[in-house]
Amino acid sequence: MRQIAIIIVNYTGYAEKFLADCIASLRAQECPDWLWQLYLIDNCSSEQSVNYLKQQAPEAVIIPRADGNYAAANAVGVAQALKDGSEYFVIANMDVVFDSHWLEELVKMTQVEGIGIAQSKILLYGQDNKINSVGNIIHFLGFGYTRGYGEVDGGQYDDIKEINGYASGCSLIIKKEVMDKIGNYDREYYMYHDDLELGWRAKLAGYKIAFAPHSVVYHKYEFSRSVRMLYYLERNRYLAIFSFYKLPTIILLLPALIAMEFGLLIYALAKGLLLIKIKIYWYWLRPSTWRHVSKVRRQVKKFRRLSEREIVRQMSGRIEYQEIMNPVLQYIVNPLFSLYWNIARFFIWW
Repeated sequence: MRQIAIIIVNYTGYAEKFLADCIASLRAQECPDWLWQLYLIDNCSSEQSVNYLKQQAPEAVIIPRADGNYAAANAVGVAQALKDGSEYFVIANMDVVFDSHWLEELVKMTQVEGIGIAQSKILLYGQDNKINSVGNIIHFLGFGYTRGYGEVDGGQYDDIKEINGYASGCSLIIKKEVMDKIGNYDREYYMYHDDLELGWRAKLAGYKIAFAPHSVVYHKYEFSRSVRMLYYLERNRYLAIFSFYKLPTIILLLPALIAMEFGLLIYALAKGLLLIKIKIYWYWLRPSTWRHVSKVRRQVKKFRRLSEREIVRQMSGRIEYQEIMNPVLQYIVNPLFSLYWNIARFFIWW
């Protein structure tokens, strides 16, 4: 039987809070035609956390790690699963409960020709069938946000065949052939936008990303704005922009990038977050950062199949995410940047 690796990352305190429900729903999976192996990657590992994971999930392969690098943890899990002969790699959060047909329906979507990655329908746990994500959207300035967030699921997105943006790292599956072609998770991202980066890279290689509406997970999602999160979201969107856009595109988008940066700098000053911006600027002054970007650009050049014009057709000029929606974003930022994007996109012929 063909083997699927299910890779879940633990972080300090997560297992005690979420693992019991997660593992119970995993054990209830009805997927008779596939073998699956659970890999628990224990970030910021301790003897106590490893022992707890062993007690709660004796069937799992447990891999302890010293730091909290989420992207690296997924990369380690995928690498081990490759060695063990897995042909599919499921990346999932621990703070979820899986429907009994979740895995069967998720892997089914990857059997369609051209599909490299697929995402589950992600609903908010205990919130009357409300949507968390039915596929994520990429804004042309590197922001990522969820489609359908907060809407009541009435099947209105079930006919989506392809996700234009990227698959949410809350619950996605990747084929081995995709990893063989584009490589593993990029550890440089540490946390946040690691799924955006993976999806963008797979699209450049010519793979489609599918939505699996009958593969359902219930996510115990809690929105928060931590200083650490803001740092990595901002840092990593630039990392994706400079790694994947062609140079003429970056030049074309430079006025929009500068305008957005100016606006975010004002926001940082108003909210007392200037140190975060300084830290991000310092990151981009490091030669090692540009060496990494250069390395990724060379790798992408080798496997790239889609033109820039084909890629940007799938991007948005608006940010439509309820948790951060405000009058400035809704009535000023979105209309202006959407207009800019509609014009700029017309000139991208390469």
